[in-house]
Amino acid sequence: MIPPLPPPRNTLGASERLKSRSMLEDLFSRGKVIQQAPFRLLFLEQPYDAEAPVKAAFSAPKRRMKHAHDRNRMKRLMRESYRRNKHELNALCHDQQKGLALLFISQCNTPPSYHVTEEKIILLLKRLKPGNEEAAQ
Repeated sequence: MIPPLPPPRNTLGASERLKSRSMLEDLFSRGKVIQQAPFRLLFLEQPYDAEAPVKAAFSAPKRRMKHAHDRNRMKRLMRESYRRNKHELNALCHDQQKGLALLFISQCNTPPSYHVTEEKIILLLKRLKPGNEEAAQ
């Protein structure tokens, strides 16, 4: 029997962050890609962890965004959008006893507004859910 989920909290703690170098290398070598301009999402199934079934990382490449303050703002916007909209995906992974590793990569030259960022992150998370045949192309 699967224990019930605690009530969702709008946090993004250390246990929910993807920090393992080996897992990041696996993501780049074996991960599947979903694109929703101006973002890419690399994802890979991993062993289930009841504390944090979905682990996420965020990237803004220096090649695209030359200024550190732009890269930092972009990552902050992506983290905030993910943090506010992750609950449905976490519940689904908890119910199916599956783990996921996610890497959000910005592909724009300047940070878009928060509303655009949130809209695109929500679309990526919806396409990621199992049962969407269009997801991984």
